[in-house]
Amino acid sequence: MVDSEALWREALYGPSGFFARGEVPADHFRTAPLVGPELAEALLVLLDRVDLALGRPARLDFVDVGAGGGELAGAVRSLASGSLGARLVVTAVDVGPARSVPGVRWRSDLPSSVHGLLVGHEWLDAVPCPVVTGPCAHPWLDRWWPVREGERAEIGEPRDSAWAGAVSRVARGAALAVDYGHLRDDRVAGRYARGTFAAYRGGRRVEPVFDGTCDLTAHVALDACAEAAGGEWVLVSQRDALAALGLSGEVPRTGDGSAWLAAAERASRVAELRAEGGLGSFGWLLHGVGVPVPALLPPLPPWRP
Repeated sequence: MVDSEALWREALYGPSGFFARGEVPADHFRTAPLVGPELAEALLVLLDRVDLALGRPARLDFVDVGAGGGELAGAVRSLASGSLGARLVVTAVDVGPARSVPGVRWRSDLPSSVHGLLVGHEWLDAVPCPVVTGPCAHPWLDRWWPVREGERAEIGEPRDSAWAGAVSRVARGAALAVDYGHLRDDRVAGRYARGTFAAYRGGRRVEPVFDGTCDLTAHVALDACAEAAGGEWVLVSQRDALAALGLSGEVPRTGDGSAWLAAAERASRVAELRAEGGLGSFGWLLHGVGVPVPALLPPLPPWRP
């Protein structure tokens, strides 16, 4: 039997693996941090709410897990200002080569203790897991993704463990996973009967191969990750979460030409981040650790990918 998880891990993180040798997502597919600074702005609003709930501590952490080229960590560091900016320590975590990003600390493993906000943005989808074809007996599949004859699935247990481990590093504050994914009801209904395992290279979707030449990915069972990490959590859409954090993307009706154009460009970027069927359909899985989730986000509709 082919050990797809081991092959996937070697292809991405082995000595000559795709990410281990220094490939960055920006060269192969478009992610929210590449759209513009607006995602970082929204996360700073969330971080400020975490900061307030923690009582404005002397040190506040922002940890970017699976940081890639460091675009998100760098944007958060450069946009942070005032008292929060003075107390903020930004850490990027990635297995690839350390990047030179002003004001950002770089490491290859998770910090032992986080007081603030830990974010895994499109990290869990790159955590390798077994790819199987039914019928297949496995406790995780029985609970989260029953497969019938000829159907394909990804056993998300390694993602559950990775996320539970990341959340456990948050001493006080919050942990946020942002990713494309699916829910059990849709999996059981056969919406993903062909599985979601895929590959990207140079901005195009390609046939998955385990030779280290492409990014290998699969949608994330975020509901399973949520249960594995436990505690208090919510799972909402990026579209709703960004609106709740102040990103509406409205264009003012008045103003001079240059100001209106800048506002229109910003509105276009926000619209891309909140687009249904696109980035706006990403799931935001937010765990509060010693901080009540309602202090961070208001009640929002449950996520429907």
